[in-house]
Amino acid sequence: MTATTGQGADTDERQPLLPTKNQGPLEISTKTRYGILLGIWSGTFLASLNMTLVPTMIPPISSEFKQSNQASWIGTCFLLATCTFTPLYGRLSNILGRRGAFQTALIFTAIGTMMCGMAKSMQALIFARFVAGIGGGGINTVATIIVSDMYSLRARGLTQGVASVFNGLGMGLGGPMGGIVTDWLGWRWAFFLQAPFFMISFLLTSWNLRYLTPGKGKGIDILKRIDYGGILALLISVGACLVFLSEKYNVILPWSNPRVYLSLSTSIVFLVVFFLNEIIWAREPMLAPALLTQRIPVLVAASNFCVAMCNFSVTFFFPMYFETVWLTSASVAGLHLAPNSVSMMMGSLFAGWMIKRTGTYKTINFIFGLFPFIAAILIRSMLGQRPEDVDWVRSWLSIIPLGFGNAVVLQTMLIALLAHLPTSQMAVGTAFGQLFRGIGQVGGVAIASAMFQSILDTELRKRIVDVPDAEHWIVAIRQSALLVHDLPPNLQVLARASYQEALKAVFTFSACMTGLAYIVRLPVPDKDLDSPRPDSEVVVSGRQDVESETRGAMTRS
Repeated sequence: MTATTGQGADTDERQPLLPTKNQGPLEISTKTRYGILLGIWSGTFLASLNMTLVPTMIPPISSEFKQSNQASWIGTCFLLATCTFTPLYGRLSNILGRRGAFQTALIFTAIGTMMCGMAKSMQALIFARFVAGIGGGGINTVATIIVSDMYSLRARGLTQGVASVFNGLGMGLGGPMGGIVTDWLGWRWAFFLQAPFFMISFLLTSWNLRYLTPGKGKGIDILKRIDYGGILALLISVGACLVFLSEKYNVILPWSNPRVYLSLSTSIVFLVVFFLNEIIWAREPMLAPALLTQRIPVLVAASNFCVAMCNFSVTFFFPMYFETVWLTSASVAGLHLAPNSVSMMMGSLFAGWMIKRTGTYKTINFIFGLFPFIAAILIRSMLGQRPEDVDWVRSWLSIIPLGFGNAVVLQTMLIALLAHLPTSQMAVGTAFGQLFRGIGQVGGVAIASAMFQSILDTELRKRIVDVPDAEHWIVAIRQSALLVHDLPPNLQVLARASYQEALKAVFTFSACMTGLAYIVRLPVPDKDLDSPRPDSEVVVSGRQDVESETRGAMTRS
């Protein structure tokens, strides 16, 4: 058997075509490698699809359950679970092996997705989305780790670019698919139709993902090594913050209300508990807190956070603009996200190709990192005009620089992070970057939703004043976006204008976040990707990292 190089080059004809025992990630056959990639990338497609599937479905879902003002929880609960459990998968990939960690995430996502389709109430749907989110972030994290196992840092850029195509395809198709399936079959089928694809991903990884990686853990010892304290503290902290934003800005409760100040206090207290647990108490902390003392990981984390805030505030509210202001159908509104999907795929491939060709990443980040800010400004200016004054080119193409630029940024920042970490810290480093990206996703939806609902309420009250049952109409319009289509002409004009003003504030927020992300990234230095990696004995957890401790032991993926 002839081993491949770190470039993931093809093996010779003497290498077995089927997975065999005792092979490392660089020794597997080309056929096996492609089988692994197809299995994990089909999973990342589904995970990304579920992140953006909901926005175009929110009006019909909230109208069925009559709880539109709580509909943001459908999206934020998925992202809450994602950001809470994502960092855990960096450790799980060492404890359970790559296959065990990936399939654990896949199973949670599949079960939660099927539960969504069967939900009989808004509360049941929110819980199901949370279950799906437990695995959603893990799929992407472990998939990134697996690619890093099989390819060198320079070759990884292009391979990760192809991976990002599946990620971008899922995120881009989520909105259109949600709208089209909702219009044709009903919103529940948008969840049920995913079942065969989950099965395909599970079978492909079961058959192919069998190479060996450093690690250890058997039986009950696996359960002992999970950072339960970190999971619980982060879950309570982020969850309480979401409750605070919802109660203060969605429900519009005063600061003196206990539900407002208690939820905010709980969030702060448990955030402190989370960091204390990671630094002092956890046996194997999922955060690897010493990374917070290193400049490059901190800058990458901050960039990921701001980029995700921008991405998800735009993704969740861009379709709503066309549904409530332009009065289009859900399917047409969702299709307006399709150009973003295509541009994300092109940006990922471009970034990967440039990284492999040049062996560097800073220049393309510096140039194309400005694109998302340009897109946010274009979208914001579009909302400053009457719909009839906006031509089709601007309505369909303004979002393109957002997807392309952010795809380049996320790709280059991942490579920058890994280039400045030792190989032994690749898994926890990847999870570290994904954690802040996940928190940014939650923040993008939650903060934008709070801002949107607060301003919408203010704008409606400014406009609907001399109308019989004004309070009834204000509440009804906030609770059901679809109601805008059926309002009397005089009320419809007022509602559309109010939605437009609220959405304008959301996209101003998006522009600020992507501008801040660009500034944060500027100090990240360039590095020749063919140069040696940092010393593998770096300590990242306050105690000797588990991956250094278990170097030499082997666990099947």
